Amino acid sequence: MNIYPYKNQQPKIDPTAFIADTAVITGDVTIGAGANIWFGTVIRGDVAPVFIGENVNIQDNSVLHQSTGVPLIIENDVTIGHMCILHSCTIRKNALIGMGSTLLDGAEIGAGSFIGAGSLISPNKVIPADKMAYGRPAKVIRDVTEAEHIEMKQNIQSYVTKGQIYQQLQQSSPL
Repeated sequence: MNIYPYKNQQPKIDPTAFIADTAVITGDVTIGAGANIWFGTVIRGDVAPVFIGENVNIQDNSVLHQSTGVPLIIENDVTIGHMCILHSCTIRKNALIGMGSTLLDGAEIGAGSFIGAGSLISPNKVIPADKMAYGRPAKVIRDVTEAEHIEMKQNIQSYVTKGQIYQQLQQSSPL
């Protein structure tokens, strides 16, 4: 794992979190229980704090950073798809950020909302709870269905389990 302090700020990572060996985490970063940070992801807490809640999965090659004094907050049970850019935004619990999406400073994604793949969430844009938003820039297109919420809960549990398997492999690997 590539975990570095920055200016006396050491990342705080729950021991049950899986951190892929090619992820990079530096500075004022807190990662909660059951979270999983996948291959090639970079999380830099060298400008403001980064808070990642429990059972969050941040998929491969995502980048998390901030502007001065504006933290990045990801609440519990959130999925961040592959190759997302998150910059000084807030993502409330049970949300999904689709692959290749970009969220800019001050954006807030409401609890249970889904952001479609490739979307751009403009600075200070607020997506209300339980909404589906999509586009560049993203616009709300409909409510998230109950079936989609159920599928999301299953996806979260799948990633927590997968992260635990990878963590065991990582700990037992002779390399």
